[in-house]
Amino acid sequence: MYAIIDIETTGSQPAQDKITEIAIFIHDGHQIVDKYATLINPQRPIPYFITQLTGISDEMVQDAPKFYEVAKEIVEFTEGKVFVAHNVRFDYSFLKKEFADLGFTFQRKTLCTVRLSRSLIPGLPSYSLGKLCKSIDIDLQQRHRAIGDAEATAKLFDKLIKINRPVIDGAQHMAEPSEQLKQEIKTSLLPPAISKEQIDALPLVPGVYYFHNDKGEVIYVGKSINIRKRIIQHFNIDYKSRKSIEFKNQIADITYELMGNELVALLFESAEIKRMKPHYNRQQRRSVFNTGIFMYEDSNGYKRLTYGSINKADNVSMTPIIALSNQFKAKGFLFHKVSKYNLCQKLCNLYKTNGACFDYQVHQCNGACIGQESPEVYNARVDAAIESFTFEHNSFVIIGKGREPGEKSVVVIENGTYLGFGFVDEYFSAAALEDFKGAITRYNDNKDIQQIIRGHMRGKNKDKVIVFD
Repeated sequence: MYAIIDIETTGSQPAQDKITEIAIFIHDGHQIVDKYATLINPQRPIPYFITQLTGISDEMVQDAPKFYEVAKEIVEFTEGKVFVAHNVRFDYSFLKKEFADLGFTFQRKTLCTVRLSRSLIPGLPSYSLGKLCKSIDIDLQQRHRAIGDAEATAKLFDKLIKINRPVIDGAQHMAEPSEQLKQEIKTSLLPPAISKEQIDALPLVPGVYYFHNDKGEVIYVGKSINIRKRIIQHFNIDYKSRKSIEFKNQIADITYELMGNELVALLFESAEIKRMKPHYNRQQRRSVFNTGIFMYEDSNGYKRLTYGSINKADNVSMTPIIALSNQFKAKGFLFHKVSKYNLCQKLCNLYKTNGACFDYQVHQCNGACIGQESPEVYNARVDAAIESFTFEHNSFVIIGKGREPGEKSVVVIENGTYLGFGFVDEYFSAAALEDFKGAITRYNDNKDIQQIIRGHMRGKNKDKVIVFD
């Protein structure tokens, strides 16, 4: 049994928008046997542009039932059935969120008629519901209303499941779903143009992967210590907006480069994003490190550390000493330095008070916060902390795991500047930094790369580091 569903909403974000209409058509594998439809009061205003698109206004839903009042009927209509929709992840994500708000876990097998249509009717110019219905002569009434779109999807589904069914004694055999239909149910969360065989062929090792559109253009670059696992996670998430569904539906191919370990994958991913500027890597194209640690001297002569947005540092007009990915990590980084170098929480913007900081009260601060420790003595420790922000050594090589047995990765830093990475035989012998420099491919240095390497050096890893200072 199949529940073919369409919803209308106040917007495209399941996390914040609400359902305004739902329609469900029940198909038993032979024909439509039942249906259910209702407007739903979203308990919030419907944006004007949504009313223009769907025709559903605040007045129309004013006396409609609220979602919790129809939730039981939706559960009963869909229970034990496959959840079918055109771009199924969008409708499914909204219903899951509505039920989650009620404390109920809504879970169904899903099937996407976009994927099924691409598989059974290949070569059409478009697989959007309106254009697809026009291509195969399905009458679509009340476009952008749940009842109209759900009915058209039900008719589309009816045609699709009858394609390639065996004919026995002059009649189409309908006893069991085709193997292709069973497979589509299993893979309904994959992009329409991506097959299970492509996913199964992906490696379970570190590397950088590329999503391509149907023109072969790279639209997204990512990295992972397990390529296949990460890509499956991409497709299994509940999509938060129509834009994210559009992104998923554009993926027509997946390629990858093996990197051997996470550090090299991070370095190569950053370089590739900056080189290729993929459309869906917009945030990373700018910088993933948008929070800075800053230093300034106050009116009493104390050097003070603080953290904040690099782009919105209103009280500090200088370049950050170091950049981190977010304020949570920046705060944690400062707490670590305060503990290690016996700095003052108050003077590092970690404890708000007009008097002594908390550490002074437990005898772990020497009293710079209340003037008991001189600026000269305190500032010397601040300088030592700042010195530790940079690499511990000026010139060094990081030796890590390679892409295959018998191979090692090489990352080279000279005079504090990242030069690039490469791969060498595990028996590669080098007596000087120049030997390693000859084994790498050169890449540009930037603050993102510097932070990746610093973070790696601070973390727990088994890489070998050769120092040439």
